[in-house]
Amino acid sequence: MTGPRRVRLWWLVLTFLGGMAMAMVAEELILRAQGNRLEFLAPRVHYLTGRPLARMKNSEAVMFDFKVKLVGADAKVLRESVASFVISYALWEDRFKVVKVLPGRKDSPKGLTANEAEAWCVREMSLDVAGIAGNQPLWARMEIRGPGERERALFSKPDDDGISLRGLIDRLSRLPQATQPHWELENGPVTLDQLRRGG
Repeated sequence: MTGPRRVRLWWLVLTFLGGMAMAMVAEELILRAQGNRLEFLAPRVHYLTGRPLARMKNSEAVMFDFKVKLVGADAKVLRESVASFVISYALWEDRFKVVKVLPGRKDSPKGLTANEAEAWCVREMSLDVAGIAGNQPLWARMEIRGPGERERALFSKPDDDGISLRGLIDRLSRLPQATQPHWELENGPVTLDQLRRGG
């Protein structure tokens, strides 16, 4: 096979594999437009596992930090939101409870399974998209961070205070620790019109 043909073949293979990778990423973060709200689903992403889960099963409440960003075609950030959730586990019931502690406070329903607790946090990250053109290409990104290995528990129970919105923004602006549980989910380009049509 000649040089140029070999290069073209490699580009085709890379493009195909890249498209597969993008499809898998898109399946991890699902977008849904309901009126002027952009809602998120991530049914394939499970973060109540490993060390964080072990800590919860040892009667420790564990905090997860979330950040979502909506970016336009010119790389301008159109919407951005951060939140912290404290998740605890009731050993005898084998159920979870979540408290959104920043911004504001909101309690989840009691007695959630692990999947329900994860989904509740992701849904709470919905964004107001009023004023964004329906035909504008958008990219959405969600970041989830669990506690660092050396990080001490900030809460003995979900009702405690002790963190601020400024502190949360500072934490999320730094790179995660090497051993810190960390997930990055993306989807796009997509338009609000497509999402409202169910595309």
